[in-house]
Amino acid sequence: MQNGWAAWLLAPTILLLLVVIGYPIVAAIGMSLNSDGGLDANGFFAAGSPNGLTNYISWLFQQCPAPDGGTAACAPGQPGAQFWSATGNTFFFTIITVILETVIGFWMAVIMSRTFKGRGLLRAAVLVPWAIPTAVTAKLFYFMFAFEGVINKMFGAQVLWTGQEWPSKWAIIISDTWKTTPFMALLILAGLQMIPAEVYEAAKVDGANAWQRFRMITLPMVKPALMVAILFRTLDALRMYDLPQILTGGANNTDTLSILVVQQKNSAINSASALSTITFIIIFLVAFIFVRFLGANAFESSTGSRKKAAK
Repeated sequence: MQNGWAAWLLAPTILLLLVVIGYPIVAAIGMSLNSDGGLDANGFFAAGSPNGLTNYISWLFQQCPAPDGGTAACAPGQPGAQFWSATGNTFFFTIITVILETVIGFWMAVIMSRTFKGRGLLRAAVLVPWAIPTAVTAKLFYFMFAFEGVINKMFGAQVLWTGQEWPSKWAIIISDTWKTTPFMALLILAGLQMIPAEVYEAAKVDGANAWQRFRMITLPMVKPALMVAILFRTLDALRMYDLPQILTGGANNTDTLSILVVQQKNSAINSASALSTITFIIIFLVAFIFVRFLGANAFESSTGSRKKAAK
């Protein structure tokens, strides 16, 4: 009887998720299997004929349509030639920013977890960068990284931060780290506050020093919250769009998969659907690896903790 009521109560939510999430995914996959018919007289995308996996082959294997009707290696200006560079940039930004944000966020969370005067004010101040819209943050750093901007003035440098490849990439990384580190700190702080103070007191009585307490108590007990924070931030970074788009417009080899999808959408919507489907699969696989092999499963962790506490 209880299971029957649970099914009826969950049915509206499941149905809503199928409509809001399931239908767009299925529709995008269906569009990705069609050829692009260009724009009609009214400026709308014309319907294309089915062409199977041609769009996917173009992106993944850099094989584009040739004049003779076959396929050939994509030229530098064609969409397929940009896929792997955009994928590399996406993972590069993701790995570097998530590492920096995790380390700095952990350090901030440890400080905020301590008891001292003005702790509430510090916690509120730390959240300010996270509260600012990403587009505003990107525009702020766009002016800061200008040739005559604050960064060059501060260090007495003459760097074209948004005009060269590696300075552009580090400008994006610095901006994203400043913006999103408070998010990591907040999630890690929630995990730190779940650790009982008595555990640390017992460790001190046993003679454990600060490093031993951190390695043997803090890290293991905060791991579930830490892995969930890393998972959320990784999935968010993999679809990074607005920050690099505003800072560099994807120039200087700073384009990401999301930028490439939007650019392609403006000229070939079915090809863009194929790319968005590939991006979805990449993000899904990363999430699966985190949950299945790295322990980033908040539900199972909390359930296991309750079972241990009950015993």
